[in-house]
Amino acid sequence: MEFKTALFYVFAAIMILASTRVITARNPVHAALFLVLAFFNAAGIWMLLEAEFLAIVLVLVYVGAVMVLFLFVVMMLDIDTDKLREGFWNYLPVASFVGVIIVLEMAAVLWRSFLSFDQQAVAAGNIGGTKELGLLIYTKYIYGFEIAAAILLVAIIAAVALTLRKRKDTKHFDPADAVRVKRNDRLKIVKIAPVTTRGAAEADVKEAP
Repeated sequence: MEFKTALFYVFAAIMILASTRVITARNPVHAALFLVLAFFNAAGIWMLLEAEFLAIVLVLVYVGAVMVLFLFVVMMLDIDTDKLREGFWNYLPVASFVGVIIVLEMAAVLWRSFLSFDQQAVAAGNIGGTKELGLLIYTKYIYGFEIAAAILLVAIIAAVALTLRKRKDTKHFDPADAVRVKRNDRLKIVKIAPVTTRGAAEADVKEAP
């Protein structure tokens, strides 16, 4: 057995164990940390396939950004894990059935690709590099890439719109109203009758007994 093959089996075994612990760990923080371990091993497998760019993106994006956000949210929120686990065994048969269907569909799609992997790898070259990946994305898969970008943009806008709430205890103004304001709206001149010191003194004398 070659050293590269042995590394693949080691990474794959650790990733399977970490993925299993993600769904079986009782502590959400532990589950998130096991997911980080699974991502690191997946990046190692990408490195063995000479897809260095995809491996670095997996580590930087998912481990460096997404998982840090998950850990921050899980550790800051007071999550009642016992309440979340209520009815778990009731949904297990349906979840297992859906999982088996997904696995069979993925196997049916990828089976022929695995059989002809060597020929495809030789013909495609190193698709893990930034240049080759960029050429594929912006030539062959340009429509799919643009559709995915539009879907992500809509998802971002929807997330902001759903979480936006107007608070009554904060002061805010409309920027459009601030731009349209005129000089007379900002300053109002009020005419007041002048009051002299002599007049005030005479008034005090008249009021005295």
